[in-house]
Amino acid sequence: MYSKEEASQIRKKFWISFGQYMKLQPTASGFPVNWVNYKTGIKGLNFKTDAANRDALIRIEMNSPDIDIQHLMFEQFEEYKPLLEATAGDDWHWLKDVFDDHGRSVCRIEKSIGNVSIFNESDWPEIINFLKEGLTGLDEFWEDARHAFDIFK
Repeated sequence: MYSKEEASQIRKKFWISFGQYMKLQPTASGFPVNWVNYKTGIKGLNFKTDAANRDALIRIEMNSPDIDIQHLMFEQFEEYKPLLEATAGDDWHWLKDVFDDHGRSVCRIEKSIGNVSIFNESDWPEIINFLKEGLTGLDEFWEDARHAFDIFK
């Protein structure tokens, strides 16, 4: 068990390592991107990553305060599901109307791997590879699909 400070330092070290590794990855557009904090350009639409004590995940989150907008975004993603699966794999879980850690209603499309821990440095290569594949796949998807979401800007 780690103290809060030790856990924070381990997380920080992981995300710095991941960010440095991802800097070397080309983007679908050819333009630089902050892989750790990927910007979609659409308010209320985020690509998120997380690594924790038991798993790691990559998520598309629709968190507009307007639930109808969330649902429209979710439906738009459903229309583009074949492209998402072709570029970022087909093991996504589609979650409409779930609650985030703050009790707000959100829609999510996510995938995760289990039996890995950010606190076990020997798991880092597996976590980094999972996140890299997910993010680069999402980036390729977003390069092709982003214009269909311009109505939400």
